[in-house]
Amino acid sequence: MATNNIDMKELLEAGAHFGHKTSRWHPKMAPYIHSKRDGVHIIDLAKTVEAMETAMTFLTQVAGGGRQVLFVGTKRQAKDIIKDTATAVKQPYVSVRWLGGMLTNWNTIGSRVKHLKDLETRMANGELASRYSKLEVQRYQEEIDELNHLYGGIKELNGKPGALFVVDVITEANAVREANRMNIPVVAIVDSNADPSRITYPIPANDDAIKTIKLLCDYVRKAIEIGQEQKSKNTASKDKVDDKETK
Repeated sequence: MATNNIDMKELLEAGAHFGHKTSRWHPKMAPYIHSKRDGVHIIDLAKTVEAMETAMTFLTQVAGGGRQVLFVGTKRQAKDIIKDTATAVKQPYVSVRWLGGMLTNWNTIGSRVKHLKDLETRMANGELASRYSKLEVQRYQEEIDELNHLYGGIKELNGKPGALFVVDVITEANAVREANRMNIPVVAIVDSNADPSRITYPIPANDDAIKTIKLLCDYVRKAIEIGQEQKSKNTASKDKVDDKETK
């Protein structure tokens, strides 16, 4: 699946073209609407393909430059897909709840992540077990589990990410708002009821159907993998040049 060869038939079969009821549409989505059917807006998949090609090229560049893509999707249909996709390409993710300040107040959030990592290290090397009773160790484990529930997906987030990939910009409005404030580019699935104007790379598509979310995430995963492969090759080539220069 090449990032510059988005399959419109796959998008159609996944139901990517189904928007919301016409009464719920956002006027700024007008350029992406193809027609109406039974009171539902039909998204123009030609525009979806065009937007996908642009967005995937950008994500490949982000990954190729060694920057991180923060995946965000907390609603029921998206959370498992977001977690699995991000994990597959070793990227940070938020699939439980967006915590205010996750981007704009990283010092505070980062301190909680550091505390989690410190506890995990002390638990793993036996320090906690050697210093505290079984009951106290159990309480520490419960704290670790709770912190992982909230922060587990961003344990390896290295400060400001190169981009956000968002499923449902209405549900994740706070994440989009913080990214905008931090001038972080946002790639997002934007349905017919959402405002695409705050999104750097809007992808007009159904953001409720699991098949659509999975398909688009597969494209995102591949785009990042291609970027990571390019970075590895560039690093290997640079190391060879450095080796020759030192000889």
